[in-house]
Amino acid sequence: MKIHADRDRCIGAGLCALNAPTIFDQDDDGMVVLLDSSPTLDNSSDARRLAEDICPSKAIRITDG
Repeated sequence: MKIHADRDRCIGAGLCALNAPTIFDQDDDGMVVLLDSSPTLDNSSDARRLAEDICPSKAIRITDG
């Protein structure tokens, strides 16, 4: 699994950093910062849920590999 965070689409809602702080953070402007683009299996369910459900701007995307 590979996580992509599109900072141009990000609106700074912060739901990603709040719900998966080992994978996402926010910079000083509130925009998404990807901490782990290839999370372990322990973190992968959090990442998939965020990408599919939580991000209001759909700035987070997951691809295979």
